[in-house]
Amino acid sequence: MSARGPSTLGVNFNRSKAMGAAFGIAAMLIAGQAAAEGKIRIAQQFGISYLILDVIRDQKLIEKHGKEAGVDIEVDWASISGATAMNEALLANNLDIVSAGVPPALTMWDRTGGDVKLVAALGSLPNYLITTNPDVKTLKDFSDKDRIAVPAAGVGFQSRTLQIEAAKLFGQENFQKLDQISISLPHPDATAALISGATEVNSHFSSAPFYYQALQGNKAVHKVISSYDILGGPATFNVLYTTTAFHDENPKTYAAFYAALGEAAKWINANKEKAAETFIRQQGSKLSPELVLEIINDPENDFTIVPQNTFVYATELHKLGVLKTEAGSWKDYFFQEAHGENGG
Repeated sequence: MSARGPSTLGVNFNRSKAMGAAFGIAAMLIAGQAAAEGKIRIAQQFGISYLILDVIRDQKLIEKHGKEAGVDIEVDWASISGATAMNEALLANNLDIVSAGVPPALTMWDRTGGDVKLVAALGSLPNYLITTNPDVKTLKDFSDKDRIAVPAAGVGFQSRTLQIEAAKLFGQENFQKLDQISISLPHPDATAALISGATEVNSHFSSAPFYYQALQGNKAVHKVISSYDILGGPATFNVLYTTTAFHDENPKTYAAFYAALGEAAKWINANKEKAAETFIRQQGSKLSPELVLEIINDPENDFTIVPQNTFVYATELHKLGVLKTEAGSWKDYFFQEAHGENGG
C-alpha cells in the first residue's frame, strides 16, 4: 500500500455527517422516551470495527427480520464518538442499543448491578501499540520521555488493556504505570502525529485502519505489542449493550435485532468486496477500497458476533479493583440470546 498523509486520516466521517449526528442526539435528549415494541434506537461509533452495524443499516436487516416476525420496526441510527456519551444516553433512556469497547461495557454492567448487559460482540480485531522510538521493544522500555496516545486515557479499551499487562510486568499496585505517559487523542490525530513525527506523541495504541496507515506511512513506526498478545489470543474489541428493561419489554424487536446481527456477520464473510463497499458508503470513508478489503481479509480480523476472551477483562479488571462485581462466567454479563454461542 502507498503511504497516506494526514489529509486521509479523517477517514470515518465528514463534518456534515458529524453535525447531523449531533442534531440527532440533541433531538433524542429532548425526547427522553423509552422506545416501544417496534422501535429501536441504535448508536455506533466510527471505524471498520463497526462494519456489522454498517451492513445491518445498509441492508435494513432489522426491518426485514421484524417483518418476518409480524412487526414493523422503526430504526433510528445515531453516530457518537466515545463510550461516556454512549453510556449517558443509554442511562437517560435516549438510546436503546449502544456500542463501545469491552471494558467500558463491563463497567456499565458492574455499576448498574446488572441492569445493563451485553448483547453481542462486533468482531475480534486487535489493537497494536506502535511507536517511532527505536529503543522501545517492549513495554518495559517506555520512559517518562515517551507519550502514548489513546482515545480515552485511563479508562478506555486501550488503557484498560495496558493496565492488565502493566500489572503483570510491574506488579498489581503499579497497574496504572503507563497511564502516567498516556494522553487522550483521537485515532486520526494520533496517526497523523506518528506519520509526521512532528509532535511529542511518539506512540499510539491503535485500532484498524489506523495502525495499517501508520506502519506504512512512516518507516520508523514499529509494533511493540498487540492486544491479542496481552489477552492470550483473538479477542473481542467492541460490543453492543443495552438495559434489561429494553431487552425484556421488547422481545420481538430485540429478537429481530439479534437475528440481523447474525445475518450481517455471515454476509460479510461471504461477500468481502461488497462489505468493503458498504463500509465506505455508510461511513463516508476516504479510505481506498483496496485498503478496506485488505483489512477485512486480514486473518487477524474476524467479523463475528461471538464473544471471544471477554472474560479475561472481567477477571483481570476485577482483580485490579476496576470492577467491583466478580463474574462467574461470560454469561453473567451477556443476555441469554448470546449464550448459545461458543463464546468466552
